[in-house]
Amino acid sequence: MPSPPETISLGSGRRVPYPIASSPAASNVARANRRANTSPEVQLRSELHRRGLRFRKDFLVRMGGTWTRPDIAFTRARVAVFVDGCFWHSCPEHGTVPRTNVEYWVPKLQANVARDRRNTAFLHDEGWAVVRLWEHEDPVGAAERIDCLVKLHRRRTIARAADTRAKRRRPQRVLSKPR
Repeated sequence: MPSPPETISLGSGRRVPYPIASSPAASNVARANRRANTSPEVQLRSELHRRGLRFRKDFLVRMGGTWTRPDIAFTRARVAVFVDGCFWHSCPEHGTVPRTNVEYWVPKLQANVARDRRNTAFLHDEGWAVVRLWEHEDPVGAAERIDCLVKLHRRRTIARAADTRAKRRRPQRVLSKPR
């Protein structure tokens, strides 16, 4: 088995010491973390679906030279939803910093928060509405807020499309009656 690298990149030229698991149990817990389809995401998607909303999950949105994957995307309404984990995204209520490998975890968690802010700004610049939820939030209340936002943005999108079509219409020629 190859040995782990001495440092690891966090992006933007930031390198930190590679973390060594404090125990086999810690290693197993870290390995079991999922990137998508977490329990809070699944509960929220279930509630949104129950309300009749249809969406894309883990949808790739490209923005110039960068990209992001919202957990839930309403592509026509251009609404992106992220369900952020309290640990990984530094929740002010429940976020913690591990006691071991602090020199790795502090910059890693800071980089996650900075990436979240960057992606939110990029999506806003591309005309998307962004909803960020914490994993501990009630899925029913969150679904209610998202439902209202999606309906609002769909109405705006339909109005914009109608306006665009009206501008594109060419005036029709009036044909004179044959004599």
